[in-house]
Amino acid sequence: MAIRASNVTLTLGSSEAPVHILRGVDLDVPYGKSVALLGPSGSGKSSLMAVLAGLERASGGTVQVDGLDFTKLDEDGLARARRGRIGIVLQAFHLLPTMTALENVAVPMELAGIDDPFGRAAAELEAVGLGHRLTHYPSQLSGGEQQRVAIARAMAAHPKIIFADEPTGNLDGITGAAIADLLFERRAELGSTLLMITHDPALAARCDRVISMQDGLVVDA
Repeated sequence: MAIRASNVTLTLGSSEAPVHILRGVDLDVPYGKSVALLGPSGSGKSSLMAVLAGLERASGGTVQVDGLDFTKLDEDGLARARRGRIGIVLQAFHLLPTMTALENVAVPMELAGIDDPFGRAAAELEAVGLGHRLTHYPSQLSGGEQQRVAIARAMAAHPKIIFADEPTGNLDGITGAAIADLLFERRAELGSTLLMITHDPALAARCDRVISMQDGLVVDA
């Protein structure tokens, strides 16, 4: 399994006023499969993704990602585990405004010690249709182009697992459809596992499996 979560809980706040975000989630995702995560706002979707991606620590249960037990790793260990293994695409593009498209994709790989980061970044930007925009800054790019850069950044290290949280949420319908096509095409080419949060039933239907969450629990898998 690429992802295996067992009885995962997440509780925030104080001991006097705890807020139970995840209430015992069980989830298995095989390698190479695409899974859509649906549910109303506040159901725990983004929190679950953050735990599975190693961005948030579970309060209880076990989380295994690509064979690593994330519940036993400290913050530095989680950061190392993500490098080259996990790619993340968010609704907000989170590009650094002072870096070009090429630098936004290359620098994270350079910091992770991945070989030839700028060459790989240029190739990935070419793959997402932005080979002619390498030296442009985010302010010079449209929303769709910025999300293409974000996808290139997530894919450039050829991760085994891609997490996408509302990847088309900030885009108009036509641009969003093109970005969805690109995300699925690149995932298929790399053979990566995809876990995607979306409110779009049509987008969810393109995945191998659809999972629904409510009140911090998986209610339909």
